[in-house]
Amino acid sequence: MYPISRTSARLDLRELAHEDVDAVLAIYGSAAATEHMSFAPRTRDQVEQIVSGFVASATQTPRNLYALGVVRQDSGELIGFGRLAIDPHQPRGATMGFALRPDTWGSGFGLETVRLLLGLGFEELDFHRIWGARSPHNTASAKTLTAVGMVEEGIIREHILKAGQWRDSIVHAILDREWKDQAP
Repeated sequence: MYPISRTSARLDLRELAHEDVDAVLAIYGSAAATEHMSFAPRTRDQVEQIVSGFVASATQTPRNLYALGVVRQDSGELIGFGRLAIDPHQPRGATMGFALRPDTWGSGFGLETVRLLLGLGFEELDFHRIWGARSPHNTASAKTLTAVGMVEEGIIREHILKAGQWRDSIVHAILDREWKDQAP
């Protein structure tokens, strides 16, 4: 499925483009934004390679990765990034992740972003289960994932090696029937 486009009250979810490198760098290059991610801040060259890979993956058949920009409707600014990736270990399963520019935190954009991603996954891509992992210290993410109906399933112990330190990840997941039960 290409191109992807979904809309919420304040946000648009759309395919990434090469022109989005600087906007993605504002997230992936930020120490605050990457604090709870599995990697240290990226350089512009690294982000340029990442975005190029995402753009190329969008038109592959079959498509296994949906790396999408999160855009504010009122300004047209790309303020975040969302990802759904087919999980090769689960039939009709996918992993999910998202990140927003730090200056937009606390505004409810995370909740809208996750709802857009889950809607895409369940309503258009026909996934059965979508899961994501977060840092145990990322309480904002925990609140967002719980608010959309994702269930905390457990801990992947010492799953991430970052800055020479092992870190656990906490898994949250939601099933298609749980998503449908939330529909208005």
